[in-house]
Amino acid sequence: MITDEIKRELFRRRDEKYCSFQSRLIPTIDKNTIIGVRTPELRKMAKEMARREDLGEFLEILPHEYFEENQLHGFLVSGIGDYNRCREETCRFLPYVDNWATCDQMSPKVFKKNRPSLLDDIRRWIACGQTYTVRFSIKMLMEHFLEEDFDTAYLEMASGVRSGEYYINMMTAWYFATALAKQYEKTLPFIEERRLDVWTHNKAIQKSVESRRITPGQKAYLKSLKVLAK
Repeated sequence: MITDEIKRELFRRRDEKYCSFQSRLIPTIDKNTIIGVRTPELRKMAKEMARREDLGEFLEILPHEYFEENQLHGFLVSGIGDYNRCREETCRFLPYVDNWATCDQMSPKVFKKNRPSLLDDIRRWIACGQTYTVRFSIKMLMEHFLEEDFDTAYLEMASGVRSGEYYINMMTAWYFATALAKQYEKTLPFIEERRLDVWTHNKAIQKSVESRRITPGQKAYLKSLKVLAK
């Protein structure tokens, strides 16, 4: 079976030191599920696998056993050129995404040319309550809706998310920091009016201040908007 073949190849490319390093970066998953294959190697494998006629067998078998299998799955889905098929495979895979790395490295190229349809899915994903599906939806807003087709309604969508999940709140902060860099005047009121929870608000300001795309004057003003801990 293709899955057995993939596992053998992943273990052949294993890097023990990298495995230890990776397990510290992704504390939310069992370290025993991390083989230790570097990302360039995984991308290379995904390219080679994309041409296989039996690829569908691998994509259909969920959940996967290892982190690197999820990474491969994400890279393979991201490379699908047909929008409807890519969307279908993305929707099928998202409930099984269990860590920030797989979530963040999954970025289907075909989505950019199908933003109106993508937006319908984002609205559904952002309200689903599943940590990494919500994180992915905010990431898609950040990647595809901060320049062309920008609308403050998308800021409303992201600011309306309320969660105790660190990985959702961190992505929301990252989204607003990027929005401040690209759409400063329209995003600023969301910070001035404290439309985010305190932690996310302060983290968005922190990430903005660290950005080279924010001017010194803007940074000084944003710092003045930080909410002091009680």
